[in-house]
Amino acid sequence: MVCTGNICRSPMAEAVLRAALVDRGLADRVTVDSAGTHAYHVGEDADRRARAVLAEHGFPLNHRARQVRPEWLTERELVLAMDDGHLRSLHLLARRHGLPADHIRAFREFDPEGPGDVPDPYYDTIEEFREVRSILERTTPAVLAHLELLPRET
Repeated sequence: MVCTGNICRSPMAEAVLRAALVDRGLADRVTVDSAGTHAYHVGEDADRRARAVLAEHGFPLNHRARQVRPEWLTERELVLAMDDGHLRSLHLLARRHGLPADHIRAFREFDPEGPGDVPDPYYDTIEEFREVRSILERTTPAVLAHLELLPRET
């Protein structure tokens, strides 16, 4: 999961997907993490509003922000960008390092209500964080279905 500073959208998406994997009994098959395209908040906890909105629905989050590293693009089978700018940044990073990029996708590509950006709630109120959580929750089942189709390593 990738957003800008790794303190709002991507850690929220990480927490929602991780919980869904536990519920489905798939937590031992899939590793979920998150990072930012920029180093603005490296080492910081998730935004307090993100933590509060996750806690409202019982999503645990133990988080420290970090920035995407190029080698991670070869170590992950699926990289989900929260918006089009992140998607472009990740594709550029892959191209710059000669790495494959076909597994880098937009998170809302899986949204049953249609593609688009997961809106950035950072400069808004807690209500926008709730809207982000809603998008993440409704989209996660389709992400899970996609993950279940990926080949298993033996």
